[in-house]
Amino acid sequence: MNSQDFRKEAHKLVDWMADYFENIEQYPVKSQLAPQDIYRQIPDSPPQQGEPFEQIFEDFQQKILPGITHWQHPSFFAYFNGNNSFPSVLGEMLTATLAAQCMVWDTSPAAAELEEKVMNWLKEMMGIPANFEGVIQDTASTATLCALLTAREKFSNYQINQKGFQQENFMVYASSETHSSIDKAVKIAGLGIDNLRKIPANKQFAMIPEELDKAIRDDLAVGKKPLCVIATVGTTSSTAIDPVRSLGEICQKYGIFYHIDAAYAGTAALLPEKRWILDGIELADTYLFNPHKWMFTNFDCTAYFVKDKKALIRTFEILPEYLKTQSDALVNNYRDWGIQLGRRFRALKLWFVIRSFGVEGIQNKLRKHLELAQWLKNKIEFHPDFEILAPLEFNLLCLRYKPQDIQDEAQLDFLNQKLIEKINRSGKAYLTHTRLKGTYTIRIAIGQTSVEARHIENLWEILQREAALLNN
Repeated sequence: MNSQDFRKEAHKLVDWMADYFENIEQYPVKSQLAPQDIYRQIPDSPPQQGEPFEQIFEDFQQKILPGITHWQHPSFFAYFNGNNSFPSVLGEMLTATLAAQCMVWDTSPAAAELEEKVMNWLKEMMGIPANFEGVIQDTASTATLCALLTAREKFSNYQINQKGFQQENFMVYASSETHSSIDKAVKIAGLGIDNLRKIPANKQFAMIPEELDKAIRDDLAVGKKPLCVIATVGTTSSTAIDPVRSLGEICQKYGIFYHIDAAYAGTAALLPEKRWILDGIELADTYLFNPHKWMFTNFDCTAYFVKDKKALIRTFEILPEYLKTQSDALVNNYRDWGIQLGRRFRALKLWFVIRSFGVEGIQNKLRKHLELAQWLKNKIEFHPDFEILAPLEFNLLCLRYKPQDIQDEAQLDFLNQKLIEKINRSGKAYLTHTRLKGTYTIRIAIGQTSVEARHIENLWEILQREAALLNN
């Protein structure tokens, strides 16, 4: 392919992309294919000679697209949304074109300096303390691992990196409702999953401070070393909010590293009326949220903030001769701020999004999602055969179908599972579930970039209709 061919095919692709966004509602939200359907259509061996791009793109449309679950569909209500937007997609196109490897300042000064500036913008936009410094990681899982590794090294005087573990008996604490990435990070960091304490949650599914304090005292009494507490602002199952300030005060009391995971719900702090969710953030050592979830920025893009950048850099810094530059003492070399050496130019798409929407434009979108969730909550609460199972803190509804004549919990679980399966098979919406206090729970996350009231009204009609058919 030469530049003329590239220009011609790229124009076709952009036209297809625009058509995709305009016509996305024609697709089933969740792919309707069975396992191995795609695999069987792909030849067992690669082609020996190059194939025309027209044929490749035709195969994309005929063979690949049917196997795509459409995360940007306005009736995608599963998991948490992984949003994009027009400016974000355009930013990604330029990032792919430049193909810059942004490991140090010298390899792309604009990438490093734009990242520093955009992270400062986010601090101002969300009320994050000025003494935090930010870096873009790929995902919250990576950022949490960075936090644990920094805590590990800081509390071992950086000796574990040097000598390995010497029976430190470090303990990590998180809510029983915390994300599974915490478990994974504890294992990868070598701390041992047996040394992760899951602290009980209250009726609102938030960590109980008194239970945390007790667990720390119990561990200290037997010679354990409390290392890190992880608070969650917006748990995955129900968007519960751990009491940030109370947990931070406990960390201060015992001298424990404090990390806050606000992967999904942290975006809500863009709204002044929701900024209370970060009350006490100044007590934290590290904090993260994902613009790639609810801030209309393509995956992957995690905003990670640290109070002590020297500890972060000392944990990850490796300086072989070939990476030394004359500017090292004057700039941020973000390769030393995390696990990866190679780094994508992620700040560009975030910059495009913030500038295109403006702060007010993003806020208006968020408020709209909150209003749509409240509308659906009101409908559910007044229906005799549905019930809300968790507080509505943001835009995630937790509910179940509960006919008045059925009391058996196992039967209710079965009905709700079948309800989700029927809706997902229809292709008209996509829902996922969780369990809250053992109860099978339907989750509805209303945060798609293009979602409108009509999509929520349609979902409510589908829920009622399919549920009624199940029980007949």
